[in-house]
Amino acid sequence: MSAPASATTAPRTPVWLVVTIAGLFGLLYAYAVWNAVAFLVAQASGALGLNVLGWGVLLFAAVLPVLVFGAAFALGWRRTPGRFALVLLAGLGVVAVFWLDVLAYSVVSGASMLGG
Repeated sequence: MSAPASATTAPRTPVWLVVTIAGLFGLLYAYAVWNAVAFLVAQASGALGLNVLGWGVLLFAAVLPVLVFGAAFALGWRRTPGRFALVLLAGLGVVAVFWLDVLAYSVVSGASMLGG
């Protein structure tokens, strides 16, 4: 005799909990986007403006958090709430490391991103 199919599957996470976790982490990802857009506007409206490399790097820094959030959500929404939060936290870590790389690049070799 085999066990019923419902006895072998793990209980699903309630939708309200998935939405709550995703919403809280979504605010952190949105802050990363806001920060990147503000930096892009500040650099583009400066005295020298931005060249193609600068636009590309800073636009990608603004788009990357959205892409990573989508990928982390797709990977984790069917998992337990703790694992779902850890997947979103890992994605936020990837976004933070990339943002620090962008800031370091703009400080060290900022002239290569600026027009003029």
